[in-house]
Amino acid sequence: MDWNKLLSTKRLGMEDWESSKKKEDRSQFQRDYDRIIFSSPFRRMQNKTQVFPLPEHIFVHNRLTHSLEVASVGRSLGNLLFEKVDSESTLVSEIGTIVSTACLAHDLGNPPFGHSGEAAISNFFTNGAGIEFEKKLDVGEWKDLTHFDGNANAFRLLTHQFNGKRPGGFALTYPTLASIVKYPFESVWATKQKFGFFQSEKEDYLKIASELGIEMLPEKRNQFQRHPLVYLVEAADDICYQIMDLEDAFKLGILSYDTTKELYLDFYHPEYDKKSLGSIENTLRRVTDRNEQISYLRAGVIGKLIHECMDVFVQNQDTIMNGVFEGSLIGAIREKQSEAMKVVKEISFSEVYNHRSVVEIEIAGYKIIGTLLEEFISAVIQPGNLYSKKILSLLPEQYKTESDLLYPKIQSVVDFISGMTDIFALDLYRKIKGISLPEVV
Repeated sequence: MDWNKLLSTKRLGMEDWESSKKKEDRSQFQRDYDRIIFSSPFRRMQNKTQVFPLPEHIFVHNRLTHSLEVASVGRSLGNLLFEKVDSESTLVSEIGTIVSTACLAHDLGNPPFGHSGEAAISNFFTNGAGIEFEKKLDVGEWKDLTHFDGNANAFRLLTHQFNGKRPGGFALTYPTLASIVKYPFESVWATKQKFGFFQSEKEDYLKIASELGIEMLPEKRNQFQRHPLVYLVEAADDICYQIMDLEDAFKLGILSYDTTKELYLDFYHPEYDKKSLGSIENTLRRVTDRNEQISYLRAGVIGKLIHECMDVFVQNQDTIMNGVFEGSLIGAIREKQSEAMKVVKEISFSEVYNHRSVVEIEIAGYKIIGTLLEEFISAVIQPGNLYSKKILSLLPEQYKTESDLLYPKIQSVVDFISGMTDIFALDLYRKIKGISLPEVV
């Protein structure tokens, strides 16, 4: 791959548009960033669970704050890469903005109720009422639903022309869109849950890949090269995800101060990081508030991992640019930090992600999402009866489809439900089930 092709200002749905000759206040990639920031799907993430239920007394991370933090780390990674890229392209200085924007958008397609939301949608089609559609859809369409993935859904949200909206969805630049596709293949080739785009957006991805010079890997069936900036978006997410979850777990009383402190300090080598450890020790003596101490330690670990991941990228530039680098940047960091991350993951899964509060919201998510899917899909397939008409009156215009085909009809419902906040989904579930009634004025 070549940076001169990988960085383009062409926009999906606006391919014939040319930017003004006059000097503008924002670059094309900064416009992408602003379009995400000011969008309704982005705002809705403030009421979507990241890991923990949203408590009233302690503000833990939600999807919105997580995305903002990932964007901050992504900008740092992108700016570091800009300093190391050897290219004649005038757009290389925008790498930090492109990565930051892709980071903002990376979770837009995730359903409500945390990480179990994707599984709840898949479960409806594999084990729930949705299993009846298996014989009525082709293999790719069926796998899109039974392996529902938030990454592919984010690409759809950003590119699909919803009812009444403009062509190209958000009409973002090609590099920004390519940078969120972590798994550049369709669901039929997915060996696990993850894949990059639904059947409905396949042509859009192929158009973007062709324009940017992203080719199919010869030794892998129907799998494309990753855009190099995908590695930075993924690294930013990896760094923030579990490192920030430790701080939340401490504030919620799930992990003790001593355990959390030790987990963070384990990222430093006693010999190579002597100077840094000395500075940390001095700061912890001056700052006595334990919450502030943990935040300080967390910030230091994030900074350290940013540079570790950039070192991996630089050392593997050739294989990354040839599309054959295996794994993630954070999976190839030095042994000391790698071991520390491994311990963090083990603790996270054993004590954090399986905590009762997390499991309870996951169970609720399965029930709520499954019920809403059943009610609305039944209504879009059989819209003629009175009950279906009342259910469909709750479906916003942008999600309605004129298609007579089953796949777009089901997708219209999945679009609606995956875009809901936790609170809205719960409220609608209660009203449909008759558990609560709308207020009578």
